[in-house]
Amino acid sequence: MKLQRKNRLRGLSLGALAVTGALALTACGSDDTGDSGSDGASTAANSSIKCDDAKGQLLANGSSAQKNAIDAWVKQFATACKGVQINYKSEGSGAGVTAFTQGQVAFAGSDSALKPEEVTASKEVCQDGQGINLPMVGGPIAVGYNVPGVEGLVLDAETLAKIFDSKITNWNDAAIKKLNPDAELPNLKIQAFHRSDESGTTDNFTKYLIAAAPDQWKYEGGKAWQAKGGQSAAGSSGVAQQVKQTSGAISYMELSYAKDGIAAAKLDTGAAEPVEATVENATTAIADAKVVGTGSDLALELNRATKADGAYPITLVTYEIVCDKGNKAETLPATKAFLTYIASEEGQKILADNDYAPIPEEIIAKVRTTVASLS
Repeated sequence: MKLQRKNRLRGLSLGALAVTGALALTACGSDDTGDSGSDGASTAANSSIKCDDAKGQLLANGSSAQKNAIDAWVKQFATACKGVQINYKSEGSGAGVTAFTQGQVAFAGSDSALKPEEVTASKEVCQDGQGINLPMVGGPIAVGYNVPGVEGLVLDAETLAKIFDSKITNWNDAAIKKLNPDAELPNLKIQAFHRSDESGTTDNFTKYLIAAAPDQWKYEGGKAWQAKGGQSAAGSSGVAQQVKQTSGAISYMELSYAKDGIAAAKLDTGAAEPVEATVENATTAIADAKVVGTGSDLALELNRATKADGAYPITLVTYEIVCDKGNKAETLPATKAFLTYIASEEGQKILADNDYAPIPEEIIAKVRTTVASLS
């Protein structure tokens, strides 16, 4: 099954964006890539990116879910801003939050909002301030599978819970047959893969199972995988590679990783029709989210047990975590310039072309206001 590529944005062409490993791009530029206005802001041709006083190296770490989005953003930002080097290590949400609370990075990416104890820890590095959550990237967590001869697979929360808890172990199980009466399901062992590293993707996937299949998924959830059994791999790219090369495999990954031969299951949520993992369906789900953070914190609460038509429930929001006050003086200009760009209309438009969901306007408008107030 080929995933539908919906909501393509006209006139937006990013070129080749596949970048592996940690990204370190330097904006060396030339005279014809930008100009400086009377206020000192430098902008690239055909771009609204403002560099202001941004310079030097910007270190960041965290979510591998947003890596493809970060790659695309840095490509554009580096073209516009001279003398700025951004190095984003996609070591997972847990590693990113730890690096932030230890003062090692200017900002972190996390697919889960900061916990109270992490906010407390952030106050040690944010002078007179604290770490806040800025929702910047949305997207569906696809359930990728590799079952020869099976297209358009439909699964539901209870069946997924049993598969990832090693209670359903074969693809011709009666529960899967019931959801796929017309499919020729093979007598093939299920190879369920989960993340080996602490991951916001794991946190969001298991939050869905807790909300939608509470009788089957008895684990408390979190960034670390808790169920017994199965196999593991590091990062979104790691589990995607395992699914691609392993017959009978299944795992959870961001939509941007579910490609090149990996099919994505539809979810029977109780809606009129099974829901596909698409950018459009993820945006529908995010639009129903509530802001539960206080003050300048914009943490969201998603309705993971939704049965609304066209709402894909296994959806995550990746936060950029930054100090509201007390950011390091040497990195603050570059941090604000980059976050201002990615929260802008231009920056958000890049997401849909890379299988991510833009943050709904009502929420991203609040993000822009908060970024402007960082100090």
